[in-house]
Amino acid sequence: MQQKGLSRTLLTKVLSVYFILTFVVTLAQIGAEYFNTKRYINSELSTLQQTFSGSLTRAIWELNTQQALVIADGLLAIPAVEGIIVRDDSGTVITQLGRHVDISERHGTQLVREGIELTEQQSGLFGYTFPLIFEFSGRATQVGDVTLFSSRAIVIDRIKVGIFFLIGNAMLKTTFLIILFLIAFRQYLTEPLSQLTQQIEDLEMDHLEGVNISTKQQETSSELGVMATAFNRLIRRVQDYKSELESTQKELLISNEKLDQHNLVLEQEVARKTSGLSQAMMDLQQQKQQLETKQQSLKEEIERRRHIEHALRNKQTELENLVEDLKQTQDRLVQSEKMAALGGLVAGITHEVNTPVGIGVTATSFLAEKIQILQHAYQEKTLSPKHLERFIGEASETTSLLETNLSRASDLIASFKQIAVDQTSEAIRTIQLDHYLKEVVRSLQPHFKKTKHQVEINCPAELQLTCPAGAISQIFTNLLMNSLIHGFEGIEQGEIRITVVDDENYVDIRYSDNGKGLTEEQLEKLFHPFFTTKRELGGSGLGTHITYNLVRQTLKGSIEVQSKLGEGLHYHIRFPRKNDH
Repeated sequence: MQQKGLSRTLLTKVLSVYFILTFVVTLAQIGAEYFNTKRYINSELSTLQQTFSGSLTRAIWELNTQQALVIADGLLAIPAVEGIIVRDDSGTVITQLGRHVDISERHGTQLVREGIELTEQQSGLFGYTFPLIFEFSGRATQVGDVTLFSSRAIVIDRIKVGIFFLIGNAMLKTTFLIILFLIAFRQYLTEPLSQLTQQIEDLEMDHLEGVNISTKQQETSSELGVMATAFNRLIRRVQDYKSELESTQKELLISNEKLDQHNLVLEQEVARKTSGLSQAMMDLQQQKQQLETKQQSLKEEIERRRHIEHALRNKQTELENLVEDLKQTQDRLVQSEKMAALGGLVAGITHEVNTPVGIGVTATSFLAEKIQILQHAYQEKTLSPKHLERFIGEASETTSLLETNLSRASDLIASFKQIAVDQTSEAIRTIQLDHYLKEVVRSLQPHFKKTKHQVEINCPAELQLTCPAGAISQIFTNLLMNSLIHGFEGIEQGEIRITVVDDENYVDIRYSDNGKGLTEEQLEKLFHPFFTTKRELGGSGLGTHITYNLVRQTLKGSIEVQSKLGEGLHYHIRFPRKNDH
């Protein structure tokens, strides 16, 4: 039955909550009783210090081990004591009786100076340690310590009766409440619900006149009384709806007669429109045939476009491969341009070094000849002070000439070595920009020494950069050689000015020459690859393109150029001071 399920569910939930609360409260009471009893036993153990410490201290002071053992046995006989450990003033155990734990892991050989409680161990043992102090002639001397142990079993044994009482009390109250709840639920819920359900099941829908249901509880304020009143009100509404339904059925019969008349008129109208629909179906059939023809044409067009798309994809793949080949070719050309510049640098430096090296060879030959003459005069015993003085003078001049020319050759080779390494490497290092620019200009001196062109460098002497030095060398080599080959064509005495400004975290460089300049059309193509005005003389057209890529990609900077025909060329380069990644 539904009402029994409802009352049983409600009773089960109420009793479940009560059981849980009773169980939690009982556990809390048992826990509180346990800890209170444990605290009381600890206080008993500390009280034993006052009772036995005097006699046990004297026994240890007098080295009366037998008496100390007797006192320990007496302490062990006390119900609250489970075990005992007695140590002398050196931390040596005199006796250990009953259950105990190894206190050396906690205290070692050190004696305790005051009473200390030992926390409960996994074995259930806990205890109290206190010192044994012997007072003699006003002086206090610690002669050892004592550790008394108790256990969880002793605590439980003391509270066992209380636990049984708490459990019995909880069971008694629970049994009483179960009986009380059963009686109350039966009287106020189960029986009224059964009565109400039976009256509802006995109702007949065809005989509802004057029917009312009621419960044993006459109070209309109760939930069951409210339910009975609401159900009686529902019965009266059903009676009213039944009367309205009978009236509606009569009206429905009249409406059905009118509907039959309308159906006859509609059948005539449907027959008239059916003929029109037949003609429309024929027209639709023709349109369908036309659509099928167009659909076939559309399929053919789609197939044709699919073939075209496939051909375009193949062509795109070919173009992508071609672009990749062009990029690789461009990279090889750029590398060739770098190596060509390096080759020109090698040729110029070689020619420049030949002069001081040749002078050095001549001076060495001259000095060797003079040494042979001096040796011959010495062996013939014809060496005079005048001859020796003349030899010393000639030797000093010769060695001075050797030192000057060899130093010049060494500087040229060192400059060429650093510039050549930088141009063939992308290594990042710290450079002194003013000194480095002068090194670049010195490496290009073989190209400029036969001309009257001048290079002016204005750069802060203390400006340091952390960047790919090869990029700086390649950029200014390209700019200087472009000015020499293209800008100063037909100009006897040209001027190149390099101005460097330290702008906090950036370097601002202005490069300008007074060459013949460029037209607007040439200026627009200046940074394009393979653009050159000296194609017939072997120009590759990659110098300014390499310069542009080095500034933008390698140095993470910007480069701008301005020029008019006859007014020279002006570059503005700006990049960060540090380019270490």
